[in-house]
Amino acid sequence: MNLRSYGIVTASYWGFTLTDGALRMLVLLHFHALGYSPVQLAFLFLLYEFCGVLTNLLGGWIGSRTGLNATLYAGLALQVVALVMLSLVDPNWAALLSVSYVMTSQALSGIAKDLTKMSSKSAVKLLTPDTDGALFKWVAILTGSKNALKGVGFFLGGVLLTWLGFVHALWFMAGALALVLIGALAFLREDMGKSKRKVKFTQLFSKSREINWLSAARMFLFASRDVWFVVALPVFLKSTLGWSFNQVGAFMAAWVIGYGFIQAAAPKLVRRGDVRSAAAVWVGLLTLVTAGLALGVQFEFHPVASILVGLGLFGLVFAVNSSVHSYLILAFTDHDQVAVNVGFYYMANACGRLLGTLLSGVMFLVGGLPACLWTSAGLLVTALIFTLPLRRG
Repeated sequence: MNLRSYGIVTASYWGFTLTDGALRMLVLLHFHALGYSPVQLAFLFLLYEFCGVLTNLLGGWIGSRTGLNATLYAGLALQVVALVMLSLVDPNWAALLSVSYVMTSQALSGIAKDLTKMSSKSAVKLLTPDTDGALFKWVAILTGSKNALKGVGFFLGGVLLTWLGFVHALWFMAGALALVLIGALAFLREDMGKSKRKVKFTQLFSKSREINWLSAARMFLFASRDVWFVVALPVFLKSTLGWSFNQVGAFMAAWVIGYGFIQAAAPKLVRRGDVRSAAAVWVGLLTLVTAGLALGVQFEFHPVASILVGLGLFGLVFAVNSSVHSYLILAFTDHDQVAVNVGFYYMANACGRLLGTLLSGVMFLVGGLPACLWTSAGLLVTALIFTLPLRRG
């Protein structure tokens, strides 16, 4: 295994993830404080998610032709640009201009995130030993550590907003990420992911049966999380429960950090020879957990305790689901097509996040957090239907 290159790629992804998590919390809390409605807040993230759809599709194709180094560097550089751009927002602008400008900066950040993620996760396939056990272990470590650090980023966003204010927090993050980019450019020697044969654009949609089913399941799995996570939960905690910025950031951080640790430990929770069946079992369990959480919140059964315990269980089961999926997409593809297939798969992931983000604002406006949780349970039923065919090898 090429530990040096794996370490550099992972460190770069970690640096990006910290800024991505902090940026999400900064934007959400700052613009909520300025009086933006849940639907307006959801719109701030729509282009971020929509650009992720296009970026994963085209980014995988570009990565297969230019190599994953180029797409990794491009993702880091674009995030620096997006952070600086967002720091130029003027609170005195008209609402339409302000929303449009923030959406544009978030679009750049969305492109940056998915270029970096596609490059990093594809690299795992190329840098680890070609055995199922090793692949599951190292992709779980990358994915789990990334999400743990994203949780740290959420907390960091709340702290930086309180400590430095919106503009200076963005400058601080842009400078730190620029140093990460310089380090990657200086020390990453491995030439990764360039396909030996040119991939035609029409081949992007020509996938195996397993990749198509897995991608469809992934879309609804992530929509089920973001429908309550992106807008509904932080606004509920701030507005209904009266939590401070730091408390909201700390809770979101703790949830994602715990979720990341479970992801990293997923290979120990799933029988190695039965990962296909595990995908269906764990999404079925997640559906039951989400329905139980929705009932508790709907009938106000110890609301704070229901949310804390329910979301803890959701995070645990969702983390195993996500880790199993991240392994299966790499197991279903070969080395020469890894960038293209991983890009297609994360395009479906981005579609799910886009759907969940839009529904988060709309359903919260319609019926509050309970409506978001019931919608989540419905999306998980759909994910289960698409997962069932994967049990057949």
